[in-house]
Amino acid sequence: MSTEQYGSPENEQFLRDAFASEQECLAASLKSSFRITHNGDRGEVNEQFFIDFLRAYLPNRYTVEKAIVLDSLGQVSHSIDIVVFDRQYTPTLLDNEKHRYVPAEAVYAVFECKPTIDKGYLEYAADKIASVRKLHRTSVNIHHAGGVFKKKELFPIVGGILAANVEWADGLGDSFRKNHQALIGDKQVDCGFAASGACFDIFADQNAYTFGPPENALAYFAFRLLWKLQSLATVPAVDWMAYARTLARSNDV
Repeated sequence: MSTEQYGSPENEQFLRDAFASEQECLAASLKSSFRITHNGDRGEVNEQFFIDFLRAYLPNRYTVEKAIVLDSLGQVSHSIDIVVFDRQYTPTLLDNEKHRYVPAEAVYAVFECKPTIDKGYLEYAADKIASVRKLHRTSVNIHHAGGVFKKKELFPIVGGILAANVEWADGLGDSFRKNHQALIGDKQVDCGFAASGACFDIFADQNAYTFGPPENALAYFAFRLLWKLQSLATVPAVDWMAYARTLARSNDV
């Protein structure tokens, strides 16, 4: 017998209306940015809207920032609009104002923020996501008073796209699926959200899509992302000696 419980229709409607208003506010903010004529400036403003949204919905254990991701081999990713990472056990490196490097081991998820979801922007986001997933990640045993926790297996980093709207006339329909399914391996885009009222993810099965209700796409996307992040648990413990060895080798060149 199912143990799932349901509230009263009135209470459920209140919940839907409350979260729908949040989506309307975000959509209005993104729309207002079109008054900014410079594309780069407008992009930065919209990135901040999405950063604020994720910070509001994700627990404090997840830090949300624009960043570049680097690994112990000295390799770096492209500049990533939004990186969701652990700050408790893995500090950022080489911080300079808003420019920061995040160790690859600390990353839970990365997102690209674009004006719309279409073929070009979807492929662009996929390339950015792949630049992070291709980095080398370490994992070591954790020593504690009672003994040793074995090193954590590396989980796949979540990658997504965030936008104001969807370009295709049929929304996240056949055209979207055709283009999305062509992005495989490190270029797989796991999820996406458009403030105009659309969201998708393949969290449950990479061959099956989950779409949220248009009027509550924002909250639906956020709760599905929370569920996915919960399933990843904690990031691996960094092998800081690997970073130290890279620095030492540079002195021998």
